[in-house]
Amino acid sequence: MIKVGITGGIGSGKTSVCRIFELFGIPVYYADERAKWLMHHNEALKSSIQDLFGTDIYKEDGLDRKKLAGIVFNDKAALKQLNALVHPAVAMDTKSWFEAQSNVPFALKEAALIFEVGGEKSLDKVITVFAPQELRINRVTKRDQVHRDAILARMKNQMNEMDKVSKSDYVIINDGNHSLIHQAMTIYHDLHQLDQSHTK
Repeated sequence: MIKVGITGGIGSGKTSVCRIFELFGIPVYYADERAKWLMHHNEALKSSIQDLFGTDIYKEDGLDRKKLAGIVFNDKAALKQLNALVHPAVAMDTKSWFEAQSNVPFALKEAALIFEVGGEKSLDKVITVFAPQELRINRVTKRDQVHRDAILARMKNQMNEMDKVSKSDYVIINDGNHSLIHQAMTIYHDLHQLDQSHTK
């Protein structure tokens, strides 16, 4: 089985592409969702986050995500410290998840940050979903009801899109003019053939 990462900047449409691969029977590990779960349920990680940001970063119903976001998206050092705690926990969780997959030609790990944290080293291939910046901003503004400046601040914490494209094995263009299904299907067939050649 081939381990494949799928990435792209905020608003690029990674999740939409992943849903297509899921229709093809490909399992997807959603790193951001699992990171949220781990920050709530992994006691060691939870304790480390409290040591870093204070015990009041957790409320009775769990992590105060709004408060945490307000801190880390305005403080690069704090974001780096948080990532240093969360990414290793997610990496271990991902490894276990990949090992549990079977009877599929490949499995996908969807993550906003792959190249930024050296995640490509533990993957066989990486797909980047690309969309023009203004289109991405418009999508996120409508989806999350957030101000343009907040989106731009988050974009600054991610690698330049063209750098991601240049480092990737596959690129899916999500600009409304190219068929996502056709592009995903082409990659599916390529990876299926690659898996067959590896298992012969």
